[in-house]
Amino acid sequence: MSKIIASAAIRGAHKILDQAEEKWQMAMDKWGANEPVGFPNTAYYLPVIYGILGIPVEKLGDMEQVLKKCKTIIPPPVREEHPLPYLAPALDAGMVTFFAEEIIEAIRYLEQPDFYVGGEEPTDNNIWLGAADDVILRKRGIEFVDGTAPGFAAILGAAPSSEIAAKIAQELQQKNLYVFMSAEHDGKRFSEQLLEAGVQIGWPTRLVSFGPDVTATVFAAGFAIRASFSFGGIGPGEYRKHLIYNKDRIFAFALPLGYVTDEWYANAAGAINFGFPTIADTPIPEVLPTGICTYEHVVSNVPHDNIVAKAIEVRGLKVTLAEVPVPVAYGPAYEGERVRGEDIYLECGGGRSPAVEWVTSKRMDEVEDGKIEVVGPEITDAGPPSQLPLAIVVEVAGREMQEDFEPILERQIHHLLNYAQGVMHIGQRDIAWLRISKSAVEKGFRLEHLGYILHARLHQDFGRIFDKLQVKIHTEADKVKGIIEQARAVYHTRDARIEGMMDETTDIYYSCTLCQSFAPGHICVISPERTGLCGAYNWMDCKAAYEINPTGPNQPVEKGEIIDAKLGQWKGVNEFVYKASRGNIDHYNLYSIVHDPMTTCGCCECIAAVVPMCNGVMTVNREFTGMTPSGMKFTTLAGTIGGGISTPGFVGHGKYNITQRKFITGDGGIKRIVWMPKMLKEEIAERFKARAEELGTPDLLDQIADETVGTTEEEILPFLQEKEHPALSMEPLF
Repeated sequence: MSKIIASAAIRGAHKILDQAEEKWQMAMDKWGANEPVGFPNTAYYLPVIYGILGIPVEKLGDMEQVLKKCKTIIPPPVREEHPLPYLAPALDAGMVTFFAEEIIEAIRYLEQPDFYVGGEEPTDNNIWLGAADDVILRKRGIEFVDGTAPGFAAILGAAPSSEIAAKIAQELQQKNLYVFMSAEHDGKRFSEQLLEAGVQIGWPTRLVSFGPDVTATVFAAGFAIRASFSFGGIGPGEYRKHLIYNKDRIFAFALPLGYVTDEWYANAAGAINFGFPTIADTPIPEVLPTGICTYEHVVSNVPHDNIVAKAIEVRGLKVTLAEVPVPVAYGPAYEGERVRGEDIYLECGGGRSPAVEWVTSKRMDEVEDGKIEVVGPEITDAGPPSQLPLAIVVEVAGREMQEDFEPILERQIHHLLNYAQGVMHIGQRDIAWLRISKSAVEKGFRLEHLGYILHARLHQDFGRIFDKLQVKIHTEADKVKGIIEQARAVYHTRDARIEGMMDETTDIYYSCTLCQSFAPGHICVISPERTGLCGAYNWMDCKAAYEINPTGPNQPVEKGEIIDAKLGQWKGVNEFVYKASRGNIDHYNLYSIVHDPMTTCGCCECIAAVVPMCNGVMTVNREFTGMTPSGMKFTTLAGTIGGGISTPGFVGHGKYNITQRKFITGDGGIKRIVWMPKMLKEEIAERFKARAEELGTPDLLDQIADETVGTTEEEILPFLQEKEHPALSMEPLF
């Protein structure tokens, strides 16, 4: 490694460590050793420290041993005549930098609780988002799992102008990458430049303004470590596994823009430990030999119009993009973009006008591939802001096409239209809501382009199951209302078909190994009455996915001979699980939380846990940030059972699964549920009540406690007794 880089990185690490020690001592003097510290609503304490050192930092006093450890690791400043190689000391300095920065940022949360916004989006008064909470980690982590987001760029500093910043950001977005931003150069920050250029920032657009200072860079490293915890099942202190996991699975790189300070060099050295290379726009010394990173470690003096391409090359990223014939930028990074207020040119649905989306099968001679029709007024037939009724009818034909595939294709409309810059889409079926921005219309976007998007992308992703596709877009009120009635009849038939399926009468289940890219030991087996724990895949989805991609993550599983009908265990499923988990798991039960439950990964929507005193089970959704009667918040539960292990007494599951007939039936079913957050009760109320009535307990939802009753077993037990909850009179769980 270059002596200049090593010297600068070590100097920078000393500066940041000194800052951490000073802030810690001041905090100790003010609050004392027992003051709680941490990043809000996150598991794994201070994640880089916990992952690499195995030290859980819960209170100010816990930081002392970390600081002492830093002093034993950090190398002395490099002397002019120093004869030793510099790579290892520089890497140590980089890791110390991240430890110290986590301490600094944790104390900032204590000193200035409102410094960071939290959540996904900046406010009008504050653009700094701080550490991603666990709701964000789960939501965004799935995108890293399924390849929607191939990696992230950590940008430090600022571009020479807001125009160049916007171009770099857009190129990264179009490559589907996340952009994590921190630090300043010459008084400017990349995130502020994007705002100046009129670019929306925040998690939804993948442009994440972590913080204004260089110390906020550690939030990017923390996100990566938490991914290896949550999805990889790697434990605290297993530093080698964490770093190898990140090198092999989290495709990230650093882009310092502007003068590289000692502190920036120190952060770059920290990133190299993870296998994340640095690509700079200034002429700093390069580190071209491979070793820690996949290819080069530091590449410099790269022109701005080539810096994204060079970074992708150096990191070894494989980015595939579909050509979509629209006059605006297109890609998943724009899915979270919002079209608001003054920027609205056209609005359809959302209670403003009738709207519907419908995919239907036709005979081969009834479909002309690529035909796009707009029947009725176009966008430009009225000035902004205008409203129109809207019916998007996608007609498909093919020898392999089946009715069961129609809802699969229909569900893609939301994502595919949202990928267009300046187009906002919410909902589906007959509750769709579409907005198109003035800027998109100015660039030439029209309603017909909705059809071009659907034709191009559905052919690319699902062309195996159909041969021809045409799109008809209706904007005449009477015609739209008629299509809505036709579509609703089809929706009802579809829903009845999947609801009528039973595990007992279905011989083939399906696997989902999608999350194995992050959680190697995890295997989902999805049956008609047990959806995937991420909530994103049901049996029909998997069946369609297998038809589309026979070698993909959704494989048919012959359930075979019944081993235990009550708990949900079959010989064929066990054999598949053993093989697909590479021998890590040899069996589990689909219907039990107590006896060898299914494995859980970091993608689960909810986690259920046994509540022994109440002879029942609680469940909590990821969005709920409070304490639960298990004695753990969701974040701690996820950290305990995630990563692809089977944990008796705990199981991950989807929200929809709660109201399916086979939900923990091996242990008594939904009659065992004694507690769940109020928000979850409200979200699933309609389906839950219907299921409870089937079981002869129509008042069950009202008998279930929530956080307004209590968050401990002792607090909720009197309520359950008063309500005569059925779990109290059921046979003991153990």
